[in-house]
Amino acid sequence: MTWLKPVDIDSAAQASFGAFVQDLEARLADPATDRNVLVRGVLAQAMYGRSYEALQADAPLAALNLDARNVTFEAEYYLTTDTEKFQRVKPLLWLWKMADLTPLGQNPVTGIPLRRVLAGHIFKRVGRNFKCWQNVEFSVGYNMEVGDDVVVHRHVLLDDTGGIELHDGASISDYVNIYSHTHSVLDGPDVTLRRTVIGRGARITYHSTVLAGSVVSDDAMLATHALLRGDIEPHGIAMGLPARTTRLKLRDPGALDVMVDSRTRPLDPGRKANPQFPDPTPNQTRKPDSQEPQPKLIVGER
Repeated sequence: MTWLKPVDIDSAAQASFGAFVQDLEARLADPATDRNVLVRGVLAQAMYGRSYEALQADAPLAALNLDARNVTFEAEYYLTTDTEKFQRVKPLLWLWKMADLTPLGQNPVTGIPLRRVLAGHIFKRVGRNFKCWQNVEFSVGYNMEVGDDVVVHRHVLLDDTGGIELHDGASISDYVNIYSHTHSVLDGPDVTLRRTVIGRGARITYHSTVLAGSVVSDDAMLATHALLRGDIEPHGIAMGLPARTTRLKLRDPGALDVMVDSRTRPLDPGRKANPQFPDPTPNQTRKPDSQEPQPKLIVGER
């Protein structure tokens, strides 16, 4: 069941777009393809309407920035990033990111198929009919596991450093942040990785945040602007800061075969990302002493 309707464009344009996507897929599937060269050529055409060689001749600064070997990503500076894995997907992440700044990426007719092809060569796993809208960011990409019929909307951050699972039919709304790593409150470099799981048919709605290690069970929902730092049971609706399950969807018993269930799924103990902090991070906070006098606010003090 869907509420979407089909939209047609000019058949000649559709044929040209389809041929471009098919050619890109074929070239990426070829082990002999130099991904950096491929990507810089696609970007030169999409952004400047000319070959990379022509751009390099009269606008070398622009050309240099199209080659992923000449740019860096934030993830490259972190110890947790697998250098070999990241270098393989880096040019494709650069194409994904830069294409979104062009009509090629902003047009759903070309942007969604382009990202679907790239996801197949970046993610750890991706199912059928993956639909990703523009301006979505990943930390490394290669730790993403995505099922069938998953939808990710605009301006979403998927921090897959520690691993993110988006199961079949999951929907991630605009401006959502999903994390899979945490920092010690006392030592920022003390980083713990925890896999974050979004179950089948689950919905993470507008402007909400899911913290590392959270499990959103099948058919569950996280409300708008909520902050989840735990789990949501199957069919649960969680809201607030921090989010609490306040309602359950009315479902016929046994109507859905629950596979991702936070109540029975083993807790992810976490993996340490920095060898300088190999041990589990202990509790590092306490509640304020209610007997301590609170500082007085002086009028005019800022």
